[in-house]
Amino acid sequence: MADKEEQRTKKTKNSPSCLGYPVSIFFIVVNEFCERFSYYGMKAVLVLYFKYFIGWDNDLSTTIYHTFVALCYLTPILGAIIADSWLGKFKAIVYLSIVYTIGQVIMAISAIHDITDTNRDGTPDNMTFHTAMSMLGLMLIALGTGGIKPCVAAFGGDQFEEHQEKQRSTFFSIFYLSINAGSLLSTLITPILRAQECGIYSKQSCFPLAFGVPAALMVVALIVFIAGHSMYIMESPKGNILLRVMKCIGFAIKNRFNHRSQQHPKREHWMDWAEEKYDKLLIAQVKMVLKVLFLYIPLPMFWALFDQQGSRWTLQATTMDGNFGAFIIQPDQMQIVNPILIVIMVPIMDSAVYPLIKKCHINFTPLRRMTVGMLLAALAFVAAALLQIQIDQTMPNFPSSSQIQVKFLNLENTSVPVEVEGQEPFAVPGFDSSNDYMTLDTENITVSAGGKNATAYFQKSTRHTVLINTDGMLQTLNDITEKPNQGMNAIRFVNGFRSHLNFTIKSDNLGPIAPLQGSGYLSVPHGKANFTIVNEEGQTCHYILQLGFGSSYTVLIPSTFSFGESCTENIKAIQDIEPNGIHMAWQVIQYFLMTCGEVVFSVTGLDFSYAQAPSNMKSVLQAGWLLTVAVGNIIVLIVAEAGSLPDQWAEYVLFASLLVAVSIIFAVMAYFYTYMDPMEIEAKFMDLEPEEKKRKELGMTTKDNLAYVNNETSNNTDDKQTKI
Repeated sequence: MADKEEQRTKKTKNSPSCLGYPVSIFFIVVNEFCERFSYYGMKAVLVLYFKYFIGWDNDLSTTIYHTFVALCYLTPILGAIIADSWLGKFKAIVYLSIVYTIGQVIMAISAIHDITDTNRDGTPDNMTFHTAMSMLGLMLIALGTGGIKPCVAAFGGDQFEEHQEKQRSTFFSIFYLSINAGSLLSTLITPILRAQECGIYSKQSCFPLAFGVPAALMVVALIVFIAGHSMYIMESPKGNILLRVMKCIGFAIKNRFNHRSQQHPKREHWMDWAEEKYDKLLIAQVKMVLKVLFLYIPLPMFWALFDQQGSRWTLQATTMDGNFGAFIIQPDQMQIVNPILIVIMVPIMDSAVYPLIKKCHINFTPLRRMTVGMLLAALAFVAAALLQIQIDQTMPNFPSSSQIQVKFLNLENTSVPVEVEGQEPFAVPGFDSSNDYMTLDTENITVSAGGKNATAYFQKSTRHTVLINTDGMLQTLNDITEKPNQGMNAIRFVNGFRSHLNFTIKSDNLGPIAPLQGSGYLSVPHGKANFTIVNEEGQTCHYILQLGFGSSYTVLIPSTFSFGESCTENIKAIQDIEPNGIHMAWQVIQYFLMTCGEVVFSVTGLDFSYAQAPSNMKSVLQAGWLLTVAVGNIIVLIVAEAGSLPDQWAEYVLFASLLVAVSIIFAVMAYFYTYMDPMEIEAKFMDLEPEEKKRKELGMTTKDNLAYVNNETSNNTDDKQTKI
């Protein structure tokens, strides 16, 4: 033991330092910044990648997203065992970071649509390849990011000597600041990268770049960490306390089962059945851990709601208006509201709210704070449900599986009477359309337009626009049956002019379109769309259409159209689907409530857990805390797959109701909980143990844990430790 401490001191003296800090921590902080940028950047666009690239629906996209997050919070247990029992922290971080990097690179490759787009139509021809690659990449990322979670912060703490407690505390503050910085920047940048268009043969949303930049940052993280190899203080694996606790619990259960007959006297606690093999100090410590872990049972429900910020709430934002005046907010960028509000709310809670509550002589205990945090999260989902109801009212009513929808577009300059079999007669104005889609339950309809009859056949669950032309003939255009996604707009042209016309916007070409015919849809982003109309003689006309988010227009070129300075006067844009009418800013309310809940729940929960845990079992409680996050995400994927609620707002209300019910249960458990003083309990048993055994049980980890706890309770500058 003495030799080991001597070797450690010798190596420390030879290690370079700056202003009293080991230079080696620079490499660790930079590594953490790059790794968190990589993780949060990839995660920010993940659910949209599933929906818009892979082509999964909202439920399956949400399920796979939360399965991935759950794996990221299950693998830390494996990482801790590997580091403490086998490889040591340094090798575990390096090897798992290599796995992590490979996973990020595979994700970037999986998003390149040109790899399998053999016919160059913009759609991958082998989606199985892309799906398999992305699933492999996500599994490697989950193993890598989860595996290094319990290692990096502890490895940074190892770089300090016992007399450097102040510097070590400052390091943890800087360490968590790097987490926040990586999260903030990546959540802001990667959605912008995704919104760009890229591709070799056809331009698509640039998911390869959105995944590629995080992959590049992970390569940098690995290189920087390895570069500091010669400066690190590296300790050999000491054995994993988590494994020892699990073995002690397992032996107690087994021994109790083997002595279940009545002839054996009962013991005060079921863990006392481990006394035949384990000393009383360890058993007392395990009892304290189990007492806290029992309180963890209701906690996964909070994380089930919290982590839907990256799935359901992001999908909700895709149906909203992201125009913030001078700049456009992408749906996945709304997630940045959470870390921004954390930076604001944590000091407000610590310096204003908690002291005010204390002055009011209210005993706001840690467990009561956590209960309030859970209720705030439930309230956030109520706000999300109310917002969803407003969004649903602005969404178009598309035909069901047994219906068809029809509207009429008059290419003539005079009003035309229309009669549809089984419907009231109506008139369609000149150069205009009927106001709304007519919903019919029959596939065959007889139409009289301008005194001429025609019969049309339509497939069910479709929308159509019927063109009324000079010959009295009825021509049909197939309309879209879903709202344009990603804030794009679907634009098509109908040529009522006497000659062929060609329509272009930037590099996209819709023409040539024959007279009395319509084009297909063109996906156009928000803002001013400048279309160029060209006839067979080469004459041009520039038509500008101001577009919102998620709208659909049919642009009619009438028979009276003519080229020249006033060429756009007679062009008419007919709105088929209204743009998104609810602004994304309304989501700030639910983000604010959720962040308040997170600050009260998460920071308090960690503080409580560390205060109530034995001095050498802080890591066990950290593993248990991360496990609640994993279970919470599993709850989401179960509800998303098994739930049969027809409306999204109803699912939000369901989650809110479940969390309220769980909060009541937790409040009852908290009422009967008796707070412990672990040091006092340990001291009682330490008096009964030999001096050498005391040192063996408590180990040399106490000061590292105390520095970590002191950093949490004094600064409280970051809540991301629950997500790192």
